[in-house]
Amino acid sequence: MSDTNIAELLRDKIISDPEVILEDRDLMRALVAANERSMGTNIVDLRGVAMQRLEARLDRLEDTHRSVIAAAYENLAGTNQIHRAVLKMLDPLDFEGFLKSLGTDVAEILRVDCMRLVLESHVAEDDPALRRVGDVLCVAEPGFVQEYMRAGRIAGSQPRAVVLRQSLPGSEAIYGEASGWIRSEALMRLDLGEGRLPGLLVMGAEDPHQFKAAQGTDLLAFFAGVFERAMRRWLG
Repeated sequence: MSDTNIAELLRDKIISDPEVILEDRDLMRALVAANERSMGTNIVDLRGVAMQRLEARLDRLEDTHRSVIAAAYENLAGTNQIHRAVLKMLDPLDFEGFLKSLGTDVAEILRVDCMRLVLESHVAEDDPALRRVGDVLCVAEPGFVQEYMRAGRIAGSQPRAVVLRQSLPGSEAIYGEASGWIRSEALMRLDLGEGRLPGLLVMGAEDPHQFKAAQGTDLLAFFAGVFERAMRRWLG
């Protein structure tokens, strides 16, 4: 087939279906560039400039659109994860099973490497009844929760209900031997009811970036709210 025939076929195709050209950015950019060259260097094509700006805006909008969709999917996945963890946490029928599930099944669902429950108490830490639940439960002196959550923060700042941060020196009291490889943590203050000392639910991760201060805390606050209500029933 000769070049003339190919050119005629191409022309007929474009006339019958111009969207083929209009929807192709590279073709449109080439046509605009060819038009500018034909006009010479002394003429500014305002349409070409406008087109470039529109393309730049479209690229930014597409990037924003993709980011919003990705964030929505991530939030949905996180919500489903928390819901599954809550259901698993409510399965045990006794307190010992409740705490053991926290350090095994619940931790696995939440994809954290370590789970700890800190209770402030005047009771001796070596109580045999406490040792039966393994390493999940830690008993601390009154005031420990507030001091641990405030560690590394500006003096006088108001303590938050949920704190996300990289782990700090002095975490052996919570993690024991695991403190050597725990690099980030989520701390959730627990209100265990009137007349009771506060508690602390801790999630630890080997990944130093799993918990960061800039992350949202709504889902963790919800999980902590369910957990503290369950604890009130067990303690009651």
